[in-house]
Amino acid sequence: MGVVSQIRLVLASASDARLRTLRGAGLDPEVIVSGVDEDSEAVDGVRELTARLAQLKAEAVSARIDHGPETTVVVGCDSMLELDGMGYGKPGTPAEAAERWQRMSGRFGLLHTGHHVTLHQGKATIARTAVASTLVHFAELTDEEIAAYVATTEPLHVAGGFTVDGLGGPFITGIEGDHHNVVGLSLPLLRTMLNELGIWWPGLWGISRNS
Repeated sequence: MGVVSQIRLVLASASDARLRTLRGAGLDPEVIVSGVDEDSEAVDGVRELTARLAQLKAEAVSARIDHGPETTVVVGCDSMLELDGMGYGKPGTPAEAAERWQRMSGRFGLLHTGHHVTLHQGKATIARTAVASTLVHFAELTDEEIAAYVATTEPLHVAGGFTVDGLGGPFITGIEGDHHNVVGLSLPLLRTMLNELGIWWPGLWGISRNS
């Protein structure tokens, strides 16, 4: 398949952070939330689970939209923190968020983000799936700091219970790998996946979701 032009770009995610990341890189995707139940899948391995959930999100959105004659690209992502071999998404309660930070404090974990991209061109559909992993080092926090952070409610809304680009930033002492991936989407990996589908990244700059 040759280089693709005139693209409808769709982000199958409700994540404001992912949308900000893409917009900051010059892309302006249409947002359609997948509605996929992230607790419904049983897959061995945290990396494998993020890949599977990203695929389900992209496929759910792809099935709901009318592709028409234009080329449509749907991007699905899912992030989880791996700590001691266990995967953690968004904390369900403040108590869970506080307990998680007690375990994370002074340690490191792997933030995995699964990416699934589907390209719809006419009757043809091509897909790519990949996972980016970033090592995140956490500062040693006092009980008071953990309580104050949890009280902001930010940890309840993000995978792993922390941010690197928000209130949680001062509690991250180091990152090994792509920092965009910790926010929720690896721009270098996404560029590589799109290149494999014949999509030139600079060609996406300035394309409006309303065009």
